[in-house]
Amino acid sequence: MYTARLSSRSFGVLISLLFLLWFLPGVGQEVRVEPPNWWSGMKESSLQLMVHAPEIGNYTVHINSSEVALIKLTKADSPNYLFIDLDVINTPAGGFTLVFKNDEKEIRVPYELRERSHAGQIMGFDSSDVIYLITPDRFANGKPDNDIVNGMKETRLDRTHDYARHGGDIQGITKHLDYISEMGFTAIWSSPLLDNNMEEQSYHGYAITDYYKVDPRFGTLESYKALTREAANRGLKIIMDQVANHCGLGHWWMADLPFDDWINDQAQYMNGKQTLKTNHRRTTNQDIYASDEDKRRMSKGWFVSAMPDLNQDNSYMATYIIQNSLWWIETLGLGGIRQDTYPYPEKTFMAAWAKRIMAEYPNFSIVGEEWSYNPLLVAYWQHGSINKDGYQSHLKSTMDFPLQKALIEALNEEENWNSGLIKLYQALSNDFAYADPGAMMLFGDNHDMDRLFTQLGEDALATKMALSFILASPRTPQIYYGTEVLLSNSAKRGDHGLIRTDFPGGWSGDQVNAFTGKNMTPEQLSMQSFLRKVLNFRKSSVAIHRGKTVHFSPENGIYTLFRYTEDEMVMLVLNKNEIPVSLDLRRFDELGIRGAKADNLLSGEAIIMEDRLLLRERGPVLLSLKRKRNE
Repeated sequence: MYTARLSSRSFGVLISLLFLLWFLPGVGQEVRVEPPNWWSGMKESSLQLMVHAPEIGNYTVHINSSEVALIKLTKADSPNYLFIDLDVINTPAGGFTLVFKNDEKEIRVPYELRERSHAGQIMGFDSSDVIYLITPDRFANGKPDNDIVNGMKETRLDRTHDYARHGGDIQGITKHLDYISEMGFTAIWSSPLLDNNMEEQSYHGYAITDYYKVDPRFGTLESYKALTREAANRGLKIIMDQVANHCGLGHWWMADLPFDDWINDQAQYMNGKQTLKTNHRRTTNQDIYASDEDKRRMSKGWFVSAMPDLNQDNSYMATYIIQNSLWWIETLGLGGIRQDTYPYPEKTFMAAWAKRIMAEYPNFSIVGEEWSYNPLLVAYWQHGSINKDGYQSHLKSTMDFPLQKALIEALNEEENWNSGLIKLYQALSNDFAYADPGAMMLFGDNHDMDRLFTQLGEDALATKMALSFILASPRTPQIYYGTEVLLSNSAKRGDHGLIRTDFPGGWSGDQVNAFTGKNMTPEQLSMQSFLRKVLNFRKSSVAIHRGKTVHFSPENGIYTLFRYTEDEMVMLVLNKNEIPVSLDLRRFDELGIRGAKADNLLSGEAIIMEDRLLLRERGPVLLSLKRKRNE
């Protein structure tokens, strides 16, 4: 054992330093400064600090650095806030001190500008990736010590209750990164991990109560950083779920709002009256006939009563949200952002938010949630769309709810001229409306809708067909955790708590362990093996990543789609026939496949593509073949 020993002289120096620190004016007084740090060398030179402390608005401010320019000082409506605008374009990495003074005392707050550890290295996700969506509280409990944290409003831990906390955390995700990587996923989108100090249902993460703090029941900032580092070591990107539209009612600033218009309908809230609820009429963003009142109710109304609606028309709020996103990208080296409830905030602000991020990180990716089944509404939000009002979102990707809906209906419905697989064919034909179809995020399910296996009537073959299409189509795929082992909520359709069910094996003592295969059913093992095989093939398939697409109108319960480059072709067949059928390959002669050698990726069989292809059973067929070129 090493024991440190201090000489009497050293001990005296230490005591003197402690004495000075104790009596130094202002040191030790709690002052909240956000962002808590920044970086030297950012493309945008401005930095706006929000400072919160008792009566801080009555202090003057001095910066003890000639390299930092104090541009503007703004007092808020609350005396407990100051907003400080700085120019740090010529400021090297290092520290400076914010000096606050009034007639009685002085408060000194150190502030750090750091070297950019990820400058030029931030890469987003694209159609070569497959994203694994995780609800952290329900995935794996890697550190039981943080299950219950004293001082948090919700301390209930009950795995039998759909809406209580179950104990999953960041360490649980980190512990199982090898599983995620070996399955073939290349990116992880986690539901929010930030502080959710709410009375109930805090497990889902969407009612944030501190935008710069990791929820201690999930872990710490250091464990979040460790997750991104360990993920990067395995070639996995981390996508952060962010919420610009609303916060949680328990957010620390709700007890002392800086401005009279910090949140929407603030006067009603402060007077204890019913706040304006959103009408959820997202079409008001595009509707040329929409009334001003409907627009106001949409963008200004609260999403739910427990989630105050943030007012992005307040320039200080707007800057706060933008800087917060940049802070997390730079702090963690993120591989993308998924923005919740994208159409609900002010759309001009959302365009400015995305533009600022993409200007700083040109190779970054943002996907926005627009839960609409109308492809025109979804297409409106993608950057590059030619919109009648001239709106440009600067948003690379949107979630493809229209194609998801068509996929489920296509596999559930009986085949006729206007139902079944024809709906999938017609939905994909809407890609002319999208500026970049391959950047669209396609999924079978997510944390807000019934499990894919449930939507398809617990039909494993239909589930395999759905996943095959999701992974082969010209899209960026997302798979919800547990889909690979047929998790279901059929017992309670629409129950969000059950949709976000525990991943088997994520808790000590689980009888079924999907990470190891222990006690899994043959059907579960088959699905897991199937998905692992397709995902790992997809990793190296350039044809799927960025190849051209051709599909053929469904006939006789069979839909066929091709992805190809000059050197590679992938052929997907979705077959709904219960008895063996023969597919006439002459129909596809324009692609030159007859005579080509093909590998059946699911069965492992090698075949020669002659005039007909025998489809022995219902389900997907996925073929990899060398394309015959027309000389």
